[in-house]
Amino acid sequence: MMTTETEIVTRLRAAGCVFAEDEAALLLETGADVDDLEALVERRVAGEPLEQVLGWAEFAGLRIRVLPGVFVPRRRTEFLAAEAARLAKRAGGAHPAVVVDLCCGAGAIGAAIADAAGPLHLVAADLDPVAVQAARLNLEPIGGLVCEGDLYDALPADLRGRIDVLAVNAPYVPSDAIAMMPPEARDHEARMALDGGGDGLDVHRRVAASARSWLAPGGALLIETSERQASIAAAFFEASGLDARILHDDEADATVVVGVRGADRS
Repeated sequence: MMTTETEIVTRLRAAGCVFAEDEAALLLETGADVDDLEALVERRVAGEPLEQVLGWAEFAGLRIRVLPGVFVPRRRTEFLAAEAARLAKRAGGAHPAVVVDLCCGAGAIGAAIADAAGPLHLVAADLDPVAVQAARLNLEPIGGLVCEGDLYDALPADLRGRIDVLAVNAPYVPSDAIAMMPPEARDHEARMALDGGGDGLDVHRRVAASARSWLAPGGALLIETSERQASIAAAFFEASGLDARILHDDEADATVVVGVRGADRS
């Protein structure tokens, strides 16, 4: 049984952990006692994502609670959250902005928007019941409502036509590419949170198709994609009646398609 940081680092490095020293320090901080620490190290050495082992992920300066099997929020998605927060601030006036975190996973995007742009009316939804459980841990303490269900079907009906910011981190990995993902993701995160269908954009199409009826006038839909997929996603945003633009952050290697509900068309 390992008791020292050096021993833990050696075992983590042997398991292929690139940042073994940093990970060992976090595991030592998290383990309640020697037995608990050993269990945490065994999980990490077996390939479970560090965030799931620790029970939290760092995102936009926040600690987001993460449960085993739940999609781990990626740092690149902070770009989407920051743009969504900017739009939520602009939308807020006499009344708090209405913000929806759809395909919310653990609720990282919603939590980051609320932290940067609150107060706001925050609703989140996901189809995965374990993700919903994690999102409730993160969002209910800050007044968020978390719903379980398939996309818009999960949302309260009275939100239709009232959403100022609809932030979505839907899966966008093509089905055939799942096998090439790192084992940490492929083996330990819900398939539904990774698999975007044949071209990776199945869920994006469904989100875009109904977005206009849920957005308030001037409301915005934001979806993360790959740079390669962005122009395709923007085209079906436009086909769904939204004014689309593509944003990219080179440093984070993050791409977001934004669609705005403009004036109603005759």
